[in-house]
Amino acid sequence: MGRNAERARDLLSFQATRNYQLHYTGFPSSLAAEMQVKVSYTAPGTKQFTIESESGSKLILSRVLHRLLESEKESGSDAANRAAVALTTANYTFSLLGCAPGDGPPLYVMQVAPLRDNKYLYRGTVWIDATDFAVTRIEAQPAKNPSFWTKRSVIDHEYKKVGGFYLPALNRTVTDVRLGGQAVLTIRYQDYKVSAAENVADPR
Repeated sequence: MGRNAERARDLLSFQATRNYQLHYTGFPSSLAAEMQVKVSYTAPGTKQFTIESESGSKLILSRVLHRLLESEKESGSDAANRAAVALTTANYTFSLLGCAPGDGPPLYVMQVAPLRDNKYLYRGTVWIDATDFAVTRIEAQPAKNPSFWTKRSVIDHEYKKVGGFYLPALNRTVTDVRLGGQAVLTIRYQDYKVSAAENVADPR
């Protein structure tokens, strides 16, 4: 929690691009959509999204992908919202499962459980870099079903180190739909340009 607070304090801004792809198979037909988005973040929690291109199903674009952007802006819109969804003991219980090898230092593997039902919280497993004390991967399910139309969602979220900060790299969410279909959402995060406080140095 302390190291997360330090990184949040030192990260002034970043720009990046994201590629969203969603493929749905099931009743009444298969659908797909893709969206390219420019993201601009300014501390402590302001995000601006510019849709550069989109294609495919208008239904998926308007009902799913556009709403994802709106939800992300909402969850980080003020300090209270950010605190309510942060990975802290105010929102989760933690259990150490063990250690695992990583690309560099070993990783702590921890089980996390939400203290309350909230569509922005989750239950599952997190991998934490043993040197930087930063989350490198999350495998989880939402604490609260985000929609009546979904039965189960499994999220696999990976982070990468950029200029001393751990930022999203890849998200893959597989959702079982109540009518019998399945939706696979893939988000790729690319082309980061980071602005940090002057005293921040990347030790690796």
